[in-house]
Amino acid sequence: MIRPFYSLVMSGAQPLLRHKLRRRGVAEPGYLQHVDERFGLYAGRSEPGRIWIHAVSLGETRAAAILLDELRAQEPDAHVLLTHGTATGRAEGERLLRPGDLQAWLPWDTPQAVRRFLAHFRPRIGVLMETEVWPNLAAGCLHEGVPLVLANARLSEKSMRQALRLARLSRPAYGALAAAWAQTEADARRLVRVGARVGGVFGNLKFDASPDPRQLARGRAWRAASGRPVVMFASSREGEEQALFAALAADKALAAGVQWLVVPRHPQRFDEVAALAQRHGLSVSRRSGWTGAPQPADVWLGDSLGEMALYYAMADAALLGGSFEPLGGQNLIEAAASGCPVVMGPHTFNFADAAQLAEDAGAALRVATIGEAVRSAVALAVDATRQAAVAAAGLAFASAHRGAARRTAGALLALAGRR
Repeated sequence: MIRPFYSLVMSGAQPLLRHKLRRRGVAEPGYLQHVDERFGLYAGRSEPGRIWIHAVSLGETRAAAILLDELRAQEPDAHVLLTHGTATGRAEGERLLRPGDLQAWLPWDTPQAVRRFLAHFRPRIGVLMETEVWPNLAAGCLHEGVPLVLANARLSEKSMRQALRLARLSRPAYGALAAAWAQTEADARRLVRVGARVGGVFGNLKFDASPDPRQLARGRAWRAASGRPVVMFASSREGEEQALFAALAADKALAAGVQWLVVPRHPQRFDEVAALAQRHGLSVSRRSGWTGAPQPADVWLGDSLGEMALYYAMADAALLGGSFEPLGGQNLIEAAASGCPVVMGPHTFNFADAAQLAEDAGAALRVATIGEAVRSAVALAVDATRQAAVAAAGLAFASAHRGAARRTAGALLALAGRR
């Protein structure tokens, strides 16, 4: 069997994990907190019977928030356990907790750590958000009789091919799931190929998110006060900002004609991106320094968490981060729901269905290069009539695909057994 060999490798890699956590903790102190939990060692006591939701990072935690709202509407006294893999995910998840809820790191995927995790928390059901399926975790839940499901499930062609290459390891893991609830029919077909039991195609939870109306109102007021159209680079990734700032430095009209707003995907890169802009001769005003309206600068830097609705409301158009390098793109649904037109690059394989649907609905434009994206976004932002039409298409697109949260929560509680 291959899983014992995998377990041996994972156990042997634990010193490397500790080293990685120390290194990442220099930039993100959250990685240095509760380190023993990574190895299945948890303090205190835990009452059994919680609904356990694993949201590895920021995007999955935001999807979990939508599901949690619906779960609490359907079962108001439900207590949850939230687990995460990244510091940003855990920080975001802390805001979702209510009295009686718990939060922890998901342990490293060794049989011993998984056994300790399940023995300590004794969850009623486990919910993995979107993609996180680990062999020993799946096997441990099956052995302990904890139903484990994959919710808001997506699987790209690339990930499917990787899973099929490691079928002796991945197929039992997917097969141990009690159910997988897919975002799309294409995801469902790919999940079946890797061995999952697909219990339904429920859609994408992120369509059910409602942008914070206070953030929307503030963002629109700041956009109106800016005196010129605002173009945003949303959830930008390493390498993409360099290309943008080089283009702005080379063509001063691009920097002068509109107000640029850059919101990096990862908070540990805020300082790096600010310094990068300044090296290109661009002045920077950071959100963290605004006491009222944004301060004048070539580039506004969105260096805060939990304010994407504010940033989208500030923007007349947005470039989609992660889509101009082969990184798979970012979620564009929140942009559409906030009435912000999107210009995306060629690499959207992590959100292929949503990206194609948005393009077909006229809510997003696709271009081949970041240079084309800059020109297209500027042209869209300065054309008020066209901008309004694309923004309206985005709002209609986001509204048309709602309902995944209700379907997912209902199926989850049915499988867990309602109290």
